[in-house]
Amino acid sequence: MARTDHSVEPPGPASMGRRMTQLTFGLVLFGISMALMIVAGLGVASWDVLHQGLAHSTGISFGLVVNGIGVLVLLAWIPLRVRPGIGTVLNILVVGLVADATLALLPTAVENLPVRVLLLLAGVALNALATGLYVGAGLGPGPRDGLMTGLAERGISIRVARTGIELTVLAAGWLLGGTVGVGTLLFAMAIGPLTQPALHRFTLTPQATPTSPTPPSSS
Repeated sequence: MARTDHSVEPPGPASMGRRMTQLTFGLVLFGISMALMIVAGLGVASWDVLHQGLAHSTGISFGLVVNGIGVLVLLAWIPLRVRPGIGTVLNILVVGLVADATLALLPTAVENLPVRVLLLLAGVALNALATGLYVGAGLGPGPRDGLMTGLAERGISIRVARTGIELTVLAAGWLLGGTVGVGTLLFAMAIGPLTQPALHRFTLTPQATPTSPTPPSSS
């Protein structure tokens, strides 16, 4: 009987090379998605409100602020006893640099509202895809995600930890001049539902390491 279930199955065991490729590709797309939302000028994700506000108030490029905050957040992992992975380190090194490179290629301001809306929607969708790719590689969470899960492991619920962190960085970023708008609300509402199928599609499991057969013992 022919199979009628057309749901996409998650990939099976993957080699380290494949996982690293997926991780890197996801981080690059993540940086691009951040730049698209910034250029749209309709509001950015909570953490990016903070990054944007700090960049505005200090004169440091957005991408360097992203990387710097990533390092500071990673230091907060120490009392939480969360261990970083190679994905965590690459997140700090890659995302901000890609965001800066993308911003350098895009116009600093877009006047056409339909184009801005398209940039916003593309940024949100691309962010969800990127999250599914780099988290699904299973090589370590981003520094901001690790902070949330670390707090959860210390007895604070995911909901409380996520909400508290998001509201804190949003308020701080807004006070520093970050852009809060309809894009911020759209991101908050859409990113979860969009990321879930991406995670299902791209979550990889490590390839089993072959073991040598045990030679028969002689007696």
